[in-house]
Amino acid sequence: MIKLSLPDRHWTTREFEELKACRKFEDQKLTILEAGCGVGNCLFPLLEEDLNVFAYACDFSPRAVEYVKQNSLYDAKRCKVFLCDLTKDDLVENVPLESVDVVMLIFVLSAIHPEKMHLVLHNIYKVLKPGKYVLFRDYGLHDHAMLRFKSACKLGENFYVRQDGTRSYFFSDVFLAELFLSVGYEEIVNEYVFRETLNKKENIRVPRVFLQSKFRKPQK
Repeated sequence: MIKLSLPDRHWTTREFEELKACRKFEDQKLTILEAGCGVGNCLFPLLEEDLNVFAYACDFSPRAVEYVKQNSLYDAKRCKVFLCDLTKDDLVENVPLESVDVVMLIFVLSAIHPEKMHLVLHNIYKVLKPGKYVLFRDYGLHDHAMLRFKSACKLGENFYVRQDGTRSYFFSDVFLAELFLSVGYEEIVNEYVFRETLNKKENIRVPRVFLQSKFRKPQK
């Protein structure tokens, strides 16, 4: 169990030391896939911080992909962004088979129907090198956002729909481990992250619960 203070925009590198530790030598080129990159809030700080990174990045939203491409920090020599529905489109159409050192799956899987989550994990499994990692962070069971949902918003166990139509699943460590293991990954770390945030509008502190995990594709 981990208790964190509020992170800045470079929290990803500090929390997932594997982004550095998976190198065999200091200047080794690292290939990353950010599955569900949004508008690049994690992607661009990583590219700024580590000049020896090449990043593949994909998203379901055409607007998000275009936004990333229009960012002044986007460099086609260091990054390839593309449109992808991780439950349908095959990643190997844009990412070579077993070519990725680290897959970042950050607040993405929770937006996907639980019955299709395994499809995403199968998809990224194919492009991940044997012995390398998926770094996961998403909403945990009993997070404040979950507690605020009314019963009418519930679609299934731990699965809800927001007013804007987007969906949100809240993970238990047991469910997440079973999901990854069923696809063939090995569990390395799978921990809850607890912290409090201040709701300035209501002047109250609210409990936040996340799941931060690391799973590995087995060596051949």
